[in-house]
Amino acid sequence: MSDYTLLNLEDAEDRAPGFGITFGEVRFPRSEIGATQTGVAHQRIFPGERQPFGHRHERAEEIYLVLSGSGRVKLDDEVRELRAHDLLRVAPEVMRCFEAGPDGMEVLAFGAHHERDGETAQDFWQD
Repeated sequence: MSDYTLLNLEDAEDRAPGFGITFGEVRFPRSEIGATQTGVAHQRIFPGERQPFGHRHERAEEIYLVLSGSGRVKLDDEVRELRAHDLLRVAPEVMRCFEAGPDGMEVLAFGAHHERDGETAQDFWQD
């Protein structure tokens, strides 16, 4: 293996259809780029759509970068507005869920990778 890997995100597999996800596109290119210690996720959330579940971790702190668009994030019981180029750090134990605004929202998430570290909660964000 070489000491680097180059991959365009558009060339990474969109795993949304395989997971039954209808709110947007989801890519987890970690293995495609050969990363062993770093996790990365790319999401495009369609306009006005919300993830149907929240998630948190036991160990992995995550950093989210809003690449484009805008929306909101629910962090435990608090809802915060997001816009392009916002950076959001989330401690492992905080439940989080994202919702896109009228133009959609594209988000890149990254942090340390720990196998089987995630927990999801269906219907975490109720209106």
